[in-house]
Amino acid sequence: MDEDNIRKPESRHGSFLQAYEELTMIHERIADNGAQFAISLHQMHDDILEMVANVERSRKQWKNTGLAAEQRVADTEAAMRKSKAKYDALADDYDRARTGDRQAGKKFGLKGPKSAAQHEEDLLRKVQAADADYASKVQTAQAQRSELRSKLRPEAVKALEDSIRECDSALTLQMQKFASFNEKLLLSNGLNISPLKDNEPGDHPRSLRETVFAINNERDFSNYISSFRSKVPPRAPEIKYERNVVLNPPQQPTPAPQTQRQSDPPASFSSRQGPPQSFGVQPNPLQSHASQPYNGQPPPPGMQQHERTFSQGQIPQQYNNGSMALAGGPPMGPPGHGAYNTGSISSSVPPQLQTLPFQTAGTPPPQQYPQRVPSSPYSPSGAGNLPPLKPVFGVSLDELFERDSSAVPMVVYQCIQAVDLFGLEVEGIYRLSGTASHITKLKAMFDNDASRLDFRNPENFFHDVNSVAGLLKQFFRELPDPLLTAEHYASFIEAARNEDDIVRRDSLHAIINALPDPNYATLRALTLHLNRVQENSFANRMNASNLAIVFGPTLMGANTGPNIQDAGWQVRVIDTILNNTYQIFDDD
Repeated sequence: MDEDNIRKPESRHGSFLQAYEELTMIHERIADNGAQFAISLHQMHDDILEMVANVERSRKQWKNTGLAAEQRVADTEAAMRKSKAKYDALADDYDRARTGDRQAGKKFGLKGPKSAAQHEEDLLRKVQAADADYASKVQTAQAQRSELRSKLRPEAVKALEDSIRECDSALTLQMQKFASFNEKLLLSNGLNISPLKDNEPGDHPRSLRETVFAINNERDFSNYISSFRSKVPPRAPEIKYERNVVLNPPQQPTPAPQTQRQSDPPASFSSRQGPPQSFGVQPNPLQSHASQPYNGQPPPPGMQQHERTFSQGQIPQQYNNGSMALAGGPPMGPPGHGAYNTGSISSSVPPQLQTLPFQTAGTPPPQQYPQRVPSSPYSPSGAGNLPPLKPVFGVSLDELFERDSSAVPMVVYQCIQAVDLFGLEVEGIYRLSGTASHITKLKAMFDNDASRLDFRNPENFFHDVNSVAGLLKQFFRELPDPLLTAEHYASFIEAARNEDDIVRRDSLHAIINALPDPNYATLRALTLHLNRVQENSFANRMNASNLAIVFGPTLMGANTGPNIQDAGWQVRVIDTILNNTYQIFDDD
């Protein structure tokens, strides 16, 4: 497959073609980096060869200079020794002539034999000349040797030392350049594969992984089918049966009475320790009449009774004409009436967090609600100066339970509600950080009075669902005791070390059942919510593993473990819980 073939009409286009072109561009940039690296290495090779040639030329030059100076001194010393030998021989002859030694024999000249006095005088003159020559040779040899020792040898040694240092420095520099080129190559390739992203708005280059994950097979298929819409013939009129009035005159239809369906709460399977202490169920502020608008604050999901179960599956839900199935949730009226339609519950649909009044089998987009949700009593723009009348952040779950009579804190409920309504299809939800100023203002609003907030209206959180996700994570990080508690931390880590998936799930389930009531209820609400997030991973790219990486240290405590190696086990704990949501928690 090449660039020409991929663009042919019979080839696949859409997001696949875009991803293919981006992959090709990334590989081209990587190839350019490799070519630049090769050019740099070739230049290093040329520089090293040039440096070696210069050092070798300098070495030979100073070698010849030093050897020539040594040879001159040696020649001078040889001449001095020869002059000394001649001088000593003449001195011996002169000494014998002066003492009258006859062994010297008679000397004959051109004018006849010389007398002893003449012979002695000639020898004295030769001895004196040899002495002067010998003294001159000694002086010259001394000067040459002194110059060799004080000047010529140090100069040669220093020049050779400079050449050696130059060679060593050049080699070290080339090694540094080699390391720098390798770092540049690896860093450039890494940035091409996974570019750095800042918090500034705007388009950022996608990483290799994001490019591949951006392929949307369903959308490409739908676009391909839609491209043939113009070729589809017009639809034929539908066939209808029309009874002739002659055979059956029309009758006035009698209006059927409207009935309201209600269901009993589903029973959970095999309770481990029976239902926990009641979470302070408050009277339902909503009216059951379907035509009355829904404008009250929905109660938190923790204000209901449920049992803690074993990991043995769930029995089918039973329905009858009893009380409302969702304790603390909104009543179900006839479809098509009221501000929210909860839909019908079917055993074929995966169980959801039914205590959320807006949650249905398929959560509709916000614009499908027939009534606009009212705004909060105060605008979030001026929330920075609100006094902490009822602090929420940094307060333990037990204290919040005793104060607010709600097992699930209102901040957790509101954030889950906002993300379910507006963030399930936001790419990178819970992974991307929100605006710090927005999170600070929202935190101040909850610390002032959480009951006055309603996140069903996006104006109340600046239309920034990522800030809501960041606010939820910050709440769990600031808990004095982590959600999964420091008391059970070692047990969770030990359970995560089990390689058998079933044993690990059942071990974690038993520990979760031992959590305090507020921790259990909050963990249940959060887990069911995160399960809905991962069910939309085709749009938000946040599967169970990615969510576990985000929430592992958040729910178990970043500084709880004895060492950093526990981080992997923390992620495994949350990942196992998310992958076994409906085996660990009941679906009421």
